Amino acid sequence: MRNYNNYKEIFSINDYSRVRKHRQIINSVLNGTTTGLLKLNDKLPSVNELAIDYNISRDTVVRAYAFLKENNIIDSIPGKGYYVKAASKEFEFKVFLLLNALSPHMKMFYDAFSEALKEIAEIDLYIYQNDLNDLKKQILYSNSKEYTHYVLLSDFENGNDDFIDFIKAEIPLDKLIVLENSIGKLESELVRSFQNYSAEFLDVLGSIKGKLTKYVGFRVINKIPNNINKSLQQFCEENELGIDLIENIEDEELVENCVYVVFEDDESLVSLIKKIVNTKLVIGEQVGIISYGDDNPIKDLLAGGITVITPVYEKLGHQAADFILKKEQKSSKNSLKIKVRKSI
Repeated sequence: MRNYNNYKEIFSINDYSRVRKHRQIINSVLNGTTTGLLKLNDKLPSVNELAIDYNISRDTVVRAYAFLKENNIIDSIPGKGYYVKAASKEFEFKVFLLLNALSPHMKMFYDAFSEALKEIAEIDLYIYQNDLNDLKKQILYSNSKEYTHYVLLSDFENGNDDFIDFIKAEIPLDKLIVLENSIGKLESELVRSFQNYSAEFLDVLGSIKGKLTKYVGFRVINKIPNNINKSLQQFCEENELGIDLIENIEDEELVENCVYVVFEDDESLVSLIKKIVNTKLVIGEQVGIISYGDDNPIKDLLAGGITVITPVYEKLGHQAADFILKKEQKSSKNSLKIKVRKSI
């Protein structure tokens, strides 16, 4: 059993990376066994040694080692420590996966995506919290790695021409897969991207058309993606309904007999409900509410139940994996679903 003391050659733990530190430890060991830096029966640093050397918690190291042990990459001998049990296989794909934020539904996407690619792809997960500057840093940081695919799941419509130029300069377009929404002027140049939700959003509204006949129009809170805005505008024109965009719910004077649509913002949703309650209007009768984004148990309880339109993230995860596995060259259709509750 070789005692590997030069940890710096093996472990790459970056305080500025959005990849969780336990995952960075896992990736370091997997990379070490793949490149040959770590060999069968090599002894790893103890939990305390790694925690002290990298100023991280013991729980972080324990979590990483537990995952590696569960997947038969390492093993432990009581009183002697951890050692390499098996060299990890060389993955066919190495994927840079970028999400705009963490949420239960994003976890559904990730679980479906990683399950479909298990044992044939190494996936590095990055989170940029809707900050385009942070996104650029993550992509620049990734340039030192040999990724076969860059999978971006977010809405990039706010990206200006400089951002588009940055993407084109830093990511080979034949490696780029954009999911969920368009990426502005770059969309026509993409080899692989998902269709936007335009047609499906129109279909979803059509499915609840009967419930919307008692309203005279829509009032949209927060910025709405262009593709969905076009669908909503089309639906309103076809059904002779009005539509207005609202930047701040706090400044809104409530309009009776309208449906309020809240995009990706639970705080605004709660503020809207409070405002409606204070005016003594009846939700679902005198005023309607539709939430677009993640569903959760709270929305099932608020105001007797809030109607939610949300992407089917599990399906999106499997479709994204198919883009890699089947080398699809055409756009694929996403799915939206609606949970109708008392708010309309």
